Amino acid sequence: MKRVVRFVALVALFGGVTVSAQRPTDPALLAPQEAPALDYVVAPSAFTLPAGVTMDATASVAFDRAGNMIVLTRSKEAFYEFDPSGTFVRSFGGSLFIRAHGIKVDAQGNIWATDVGAHLVHKVDRTGKVLLTLGTKGEAGEWNETAGSRKLNQPTDVAIAANGDLFVSQGHTPGANGDARVLKFDKDGKFLTQWGGKGNEPGKFQVAHGLAIDPKGNLWVADRENQRIQVFTPTGGFVREMKFAGLPCSIAIGPQQAFMVNGFAGQIVQMDLNGKVQAVLGKPGKGPGEFGEAHVMAMSPKGEIYVADSVNATLQKFVKR
Repeated sequence: MKRVVRFVALVALFGGVTVSAQRPTDPALLAPQEAPALDYVVAPSAFTLPAGVTMDATASVAFDRAGNMIVLTRSKEAFYEFDPSGTFVRSFGGSLFIRAHGIKVDAQGNIWATDVGAHLVHKVDRTGKVLLTLGTKGEAGEWNETAGSRKLNQPTDVAIAANGDLFVSQGHTPGANGDARVLKFDKDGKFLTQWGGKGNEPGKFQVAHGLAIDPKGNLWVADRENQRIQVFTPTGGFVREMKFAGLPCSIAIGPQQAFMVNGFAGQIVQMDLNGKVQAVLGKPGKGPGEFGEAHVMAMSPKGEIYVADSVNATLQKFVKR
């Protein structure tokens, strides 16, 4: 029997911005992944802010090659930058986003970030100057070069290949209105290809929520409501899927291991590069090491794990035990 999934919206106000999260009512989507305990512990603080500076709801986090951390927020300033010690450097970007969602930093230090509310992907420099925009502001639709339609539909995340090619995941809303797929562009924003669409079969998605590239150059896609990660070649060829409990939301891949965060199950999950689960950490809650929604994760060059929690409006840091 096909499972029917219902969602309820959790709504909170952070800095005057309405933030909603789609929490499933189906208990099967909230069940935690079972595994031994991960050998990381939560750090006392992920960053420090000077007096008079505040940072509200966190959507995503990424690192540049120098180890500086960029946090994408739903605050009055879009971006907050911190040095490798967690000391505040600056905030910038203003009210560029309607609903900020995902972020990556390219080899040149430019920031690529998605806006699920405005249906856009922005490339910005480190002053917040917009260098390139993909999509049509405020209009959800299809990307069809033949028809002259260059629209995105709730873009969620980006991944950047070694040659600068850009992958964009989209389709944040479960149900008929979301167009869950992956689109590929070159480094200058020229459209190359796309694949996906709504479905449960290989190559289809329910919610394409997070992206990462593995050491072989393959693309991993967190297919959230299908409770799996799918792996594709750089041209969209299906390689394999890995199934999990909970809601896979975001992925970080190293040379030997991969990590993901598990949404409303409130977990960090460690696995090998074949997707075999090795260890987990975390649970739902509001305390240290707990999550309202483990939304997006990133790993620092030193191997520290950072998790942006869009519901609790926190950014937590985890270090090796």
